[in-house]
Amino acid sequence: MSDSVRLFRNVPLKSRNTFGVPAFAPLLAEVDDASVLPDVLASADLRDHPPLVIGGGSNLLFVGDPQVPLLALTGNRVTVVGEMHGAAILRADAGTTWHALVIESLALGLCGLENLALIPGTVGAAPIQNIGAYGVEVGEFIHRVEAFAPATGEWHYLSPTDCAFAYRDSLFKRESGRFIITAVEFALPRDFSPRLSYAGISAQLESAGVSNPTAQDVAAAVVAIRRSKLPDPAVIGNAGSFFKNPILPAAQASALQDANPSMPTFATGSDATRKVSAAWLIDACGWKGRRNADAGVSATHALVLVNHGAASGLELYELAREIAGSVRERFGVALEPEPRLIGATW
Repeated sequence: MSDSVRLFRNVPLKSRNTFGVPAFAPLLAEVDDASVLPDVLASADLRDHPPLVIGGGSNLLFVGDPQVPLLALTGNRVTVVGEMHGAAILRADAGTTWHALVIESLALGLCGLENLALIPGTVGAAPIQNIGAYGVEVGEFIHRVEAFAPATGEWHYLSPTDCAFAYRDSLFKRESGRFIITAVEFALPRDFSPRLSYAGISAQLESAGVSNPTAQDVAAAVVAIRRSKLPDPAVIGNAGSFFKNPILPAAQASALQDANPSMPTFATGSDATRKVSAAWLIDACGWKGRRNADAGVSATHALVLVNHGAASGLELYELAREIAGSVRERFGVALEPEPRLIGATW
């Protein structure tokens, strides 16, 4: 097999997921060069067992041990491959660390990704979840996604329309396993148009004495906000926001807000729906800062489940189910997890 491929057996996964929960995989294949994927997937180790693709482990929870091999794409090349309508086309391998890509794009004088600074994970995972933060979703800046389809052996280049992006959703998430994302191309403008409408960014810039922000200034503000609100996975295990903000019919959201005036709601781009704050719902049910043994809820952000040290994936999953049940019982709102659950269904 190619020198760009490394195989490991009976692999401990505690260091490969940001929750830091223990789990084992029967096999892990690390692949630096995605062009050899067809050969890797046709090998004796993987041809009868389609692998589970993992990135930085920041958007999954191992509720149990995976029963299939794991595949990690580890290439991290970032290159400008073209220009289009005042934007540069920046191509990044799937294994590139997301925050590293944001920083490199800013160093190249490119804009658009600054509001997405410090989101954990890899480039390959970004389109799956259509990652978003502070008023921006990555799908807005994706030019095309390069992906391999194991079932057909074909390579695909998917446009944003093909990707069917939605709130924390995409074709890749809805049809899990159909594609392996190998690289992403972004169309990033050179002219900066700040997106400062999200609560906190303007205040953070003002506190830093910045009145005419650059893209780098906005990224620094976002980093400061995230570090103040979200626990560092290197310090305490977590996967960032565990629950999506529910999108409700406008009438239901209005009725909830009438009964709970302090509950934040957000526009969705449609008059028929409103997005409500999952963090507020969870906090209102008294979960912020609580813990069941070592599985807990962050004391600084109610959306973040944390591993205080020795929690299992099952314990975190059971806590998440308990939280969702209390929100449903009190407010009649169903919560959905953001991370992918391995070994369990929601």
